[in-house]
Amino acid sequence: MKALLLALLLALPFEAGTVEIRQFSDPVQEQRYERLIDDLRCLVCQNQSLADSDADLARDLRDEVYQIIQSGQNEEEAIRFLTDRYGDFVLYRPPFKPVTLLLWGGPFLLLAAALFFLISHARRRSNIVSPQLSESEKKRLDNLQRET
Repeated sequence: MKALLLALLLALPFEAGTVEIRQFSDPVQEQRYERLIDDLRCLVCQNQSLADSDADLARDLRDEVYQIIQSGQNEEEAIRFLTDRYGDFVLYRPPFKPVTLLLWGGPFLLLAAALFFLISHARRRSNIVSPQLSESEKKRLDNLQRET
């Protein structure tokens, strides 16, 4: 029985997680590194940070960020290096510029369009003319309303 259980466990595919060990001379450098890889987006994964991603490209980018921090450059220089190379997509909070105008203004445009649609729809419904009732129809309607 034990042999069967051992054979099943060995047959199951598994992936051993790798741990990246980074040596920093200063705790401030380590904090900058951690903050950067949390704030930068993995270019391969769907909405994961470099810290969360296991993709090969994310590992390479973490290496790049590590080298930049180790060389004494600041966070802005690291971000500039990565955006020059990969574009603003690498940032979770892209800067406001003409290329990203739709990204920043899109939600407000959608909200304005929805409000315009709701207001115009409400106006159209309020402009629907109800048919004019004759006096006998009004009396009959009043009688029906009183009965119910």
